Amino acid sequence: MANLVNLDAMIIREDFAASSGEAQSFEKTDKITLRELGPDGFIGKLLRKPDFQRETNHWTPEQVVSLLKCFINGDLIPSVILWKSDRHFFVIDGGHRLSVLKAWVTDDYGDGPASQPFFGYEISQEQKRIAKRVREMVQTQVGTWQHFQAKMGTTGLSAIEEKIVNTIAVRGLPIQWVEGDAEKAETSFFNINTQGTPLDDIEELLLKGRKKAISISARAIIRAGKGHKYWSAFNQDVTAKIEDLSRKIHSTLFDPELQRPIKTLDLPLGGPKGVRTAIQALIDLCLIALRDQSGKPTSIDDTPDDEDGNGTANVLIKLDKLAQRVSGNANGSLGLHPAVYFYGPTGRHSNPMFMGTISLIARAIANNDKTFFPKFTRVREQLEKILIEDKEMIATILQKHPSKKRVDKYEQFLSGLIDSLSNGTAPDDVLLVKLLGLEGKIVVGKDIQRSTSFTDDTKSLVFLKTALKSAIRCPMCKGFMDAEKSMSYDHVTPVREGGDGDPANCEIMHPYCNQSFKELQALGGGTKHKAA
Repeated sequence: MANLVNLDAMIIREDFAASSGEAQSFEKTDKITLRELGPDGFIGKLLRKPDFQRETNHWTPEQVVSLLKCFINGDLIPSVILWKSDRHFFVIDGGHRLSVLKAWVTDDYGDGPASQPFFGYEISQEQKRIAKRVREMVQTQVGTWQHFQAKMGTTGLSAIEEKIVNTIAVRGLPIQWVEGDAEKAETSFFNINTQGTPLDDIEELLLKGRKKAISISARAIIRAGKGHKYWSAFNQDVTAKIEDLSRKIHSTLFDPELQRPIKTLDLPLGGPKGVRTAIQALIDLCLIALRDQSGKPTSIDDTPDDEDGNGTANVLIKLDKLAQRVSGNANGSLGLHPAVYFYGPTGRHSNPMFMGTISLIARAIANNDKTFFPKFTRVREQLEKILIEDKEMIATILQKHPSKKRVDKYEQFLSGLIDSLSNGTAPDDVLLVKLLGLEGKIVVGKDIQRSTSFTDDTKSLVFLKTALKSAIRCPMCKGFMDAEKSMSYDHVTPVREGGDGDPANCEIMHPYCNQSFKELQALGGGTKHKAA
């Protein structure tokens, strides 16, 4: 899991366009003190980040503590760069530095008084864990702001404490000011943030495409409609729809929160919900959900800017429908079990397996392929047996492909495997390797484990193997059921034939098997159903 401190709530975002955009004349202050970052500070209350600024969650606990040590020891800290609009002070550079100092003053490292309402009082266990670790490191290696504040004006201080108290009483971060209008400020932001600590590919994509529906959708889903509202400029009805759909999709993909080692088969479809690990997956999922029969769009650049929010709502509607075909209680849901389809042998979420599977299903929907889902259901038991028993080999072969090709390779593998099984061919290892894009045989082995203790990977592997042996299976297709997320109750003897609501006449199955495949069977197009 990522070990990064989320300080995004420390400085509020604001749209540059919310200002007049005119150059401002004013007396410049040359520094911002710690007191200004506290509850009573005027400058601190006026600080804003541009709404397109990346999330303030790129520093490790060690980097946070290192900055605080530099501050109390009087070491050099680079200036922050601000631009003054007619209403606010926008942070052009130095958002992390200012956020760390404000976090210290307010004792909020991602789980405190500002973060709780900012994230809608729904903060992940991972974020809380990291915040707790930072707080403990600060207390032992630096000292809390509250401690030093209490020491000010007292006697009997040690020489070190006296030096620190005197330093923080007068020290501030130096400020440089950007002169000019909003356009100049935005240009300065991008010039500065593509040098020094450059934007990574995802951040640059989100910033340059910040008005695209996919960018807005991904940011809305990752925070379940909480945090900064990138969609706030749209009308109230549209924003309500965006937030409702975002919460629903977030729950479908990321609940429950993934824990290590794995001790339950109730696993999130999308893996860890950390912003840094999931945002690219959400962008890709939105693109997959939007694609037509020709495979367009292939990138965010292929989509128009969203002027009124309807584009974002449309993306979320399509992604929600796709997600519900994969998991959920809707009539067409396949109820795919995450442990079988989306997780590797040691219980770590596999992005190629997840994206490849979703892409295959989305392609069948876009092509209006009425044969795919019945074909998949007929071979599901055999397919899942292979995906479980040969999972280690499959994962090993995927790793041999370049990372950018793994999703396509897995989609092709899954499609070819389904076709082979449907044609009556039982694939051996050689065919599996070929379907995965390689030739010959793969020897899968493990390094000798020298430790006497069990790793989280080992514990997760053993749990999944053991738990799947007794997991619930659908009586129609014999595939595994994710009973926590996706199941349908069926009358063994239909009501129209005199069946009643007695427990003996009730069985559970995948929603698709119950509502669609069963009808095909009745028409002679499915396999014979033997009630469990």
